[in-house]
Amino acid sequence: MRTKRLSIGLGKTLAVAALLFWSLFPIAFIVMSSLKPGQEIFAVPPAYLFTPTFENYASLWNRWGSFFDGLLNSTIVTAGATALAVSASTCAGYVYSRNAGRFLNASVVFLIVVRLIPPIVVTLPLFPIINAMGLNDTHIVLIVLYATFFVSLGAILMRTFIDQIPRELDEAAQIDGAKPLTILLRVIVPLAAPGILAVAVFVVVFSWNEFLFAFIFTATKAKTTPLVISEMIGSIDGVDWGILFAASTVQLAPVLLFVVLMNRYLVAGLTAGATKG
Repeated sequence: MRTKRLSIGLGKTLAVAALLFWSLFPIAFIVMSSLKPGQEIFAVPPAYLFTPTFENYASLWNRWGSFFDGLLNSTIVTAGATALAVSASTCAGYVYSRNAGRFLNASVVFLIVVRLIPPIVVTLPLFPIINAMGLNDTHIVLIVLYATFFVSLGAILMRTFIDQIPRELDEAAQIDGAKPLTILLRVIVPLAAPGILAVAVFVVVFSWNEFLFAFIFTATKAKTTPLVISEMIGSIDGVDWGILFAASTVQLAPVLLFVVLMNRYLVAGLTAGATKG
């Protein structure tokens, strides 16, 4: 029996190690390559011991100023989309949790169906509408699109979290004369903070890395970092891999740090409702 347990434990350890290697190796390769001279990036055999250089980052700053404009655009769009999606998801989750009815139940199914539709299906029909409204190449169009794309998932997650908050708290607040909005802001939101943060993590990761919507609906003014990185790959001067890896590292660092700091809430979002009895 003891041997069997050791074998199972060893198997789990090896599985976790393999998963970590699979996930972290590409990130380590990008960061290490950004610190190597260009001729050493794809050297055979690869050089794991080398003298780090920040030449690629200096070249990125000097030659690709548009990349840092893209970082600013990505920050604005991500912050706006997250605030809008979290607010809408929290309100919708509260309504779904505290009310029941055939229409509401049907709308939950509709939210799930909408979330399963590939983005490209709705992107092309939206283009002439957005163009007619004069919203092309603006931050607002990306903010609204990103938030809309995640409100369905966010509402379902928030309903699961709010379901775990006793209804007696709502009733006690109502007896004291609190209106629904007051109950939501002063009772529900503080207690559902882990769920709100979980939704925020999903929206931030999606908005920061999204390419398709940004590619179709922006050109210059609201262009985000994924678009600038794609321009680096398609540069007529050829791909400077050192600069490309430096740009990828800079683009990856903020969202990676955010996910690491919010890891517990991300796990809470993924397992929401799993232990509900």
